[in-house]
Amino acid sequence: MPEARYKRIMLKLSGEALRGGHSYGIDTPTLTKIAGQIKQVIALGVGVGIVVGGGNIWRGAKAEAEGMDRVTADYAGMLATVINALALQDVLERQGVDTRTQSALDIAQVAEPYIRRRAIRHMEKGRVVIFAGGTGNPYMTADTAAALRAIEIGAEVLLMTKNRVDGIYTADPRKDPKAKKIDRITHLEVLNRRLAVMDTTALTLCLDNKLPIIVFDLATKGGMLKAVLGRTIGTLVSSEG
Repeated sequence: MPEARYKRIMLKLSGEALRGGHSYGIDTPTLTKIAGQIKQVIALGVGVGIVVGGGNIWRGAKAEAEGMDRVTADYAGMLATVINALALQDVLERQGVDTRTQSALDIAQVAEPYIRRRAIRHMEKGRVVIFAGGTGNPYMTADTAAALRAIEIGAEVLLMTKNRVDGIYTADPRKDPKAKKIDRITHLEVLNRRLAVMDTTALTLCLDNKLPIIVFDLATKGGMLKAVLGRTIGTLVSSEG
């Protein structure tokens, strides 16, 4: 077995990535493929934490634009992440991967409460831990939850998966054919250039704590494994660039 470069990682999955080719909901074949990639990483003895978004079920910004109270819309989005977390947990366990879901919201019937030391202990026992419910606070995105939990559990890298985009570009490559891919960049450059990687709160957390970020396309075959092995894939965001 090859040796992993990182011993503990945080994986950020966007809710949109779970819907496959559909406009809404969860696509089971897509979820099964994602679980297969996670299983490959676990087989290397890597501790894996996962934060999943809820955009495939609920878009808080859209609800707010239609007149819904922002705080209420955000809490609804947190509940959507719990649904996705439970679906991912089920698929992982059907593939033989021991998994625990911890929620920042109190939903004791379906998930453990988020307890940092317990999460770390689960990883030490080889279990995947899925962090649901965001940070438990409105006005905070799933990106911020991923950065915060990564720092709390001592992850060595944050893997940011994108849907049909294989890294960071100078502009949106789906809209601008002249956009150029960036292989390496610093956190500060991303902030200064206002590149659409993650929200500024999450990026600032990573900057302040020197947490590297690897941005890559989830659809890349073996992409997650390549990132964990330290092979070149997507874009690396680090303190050194």
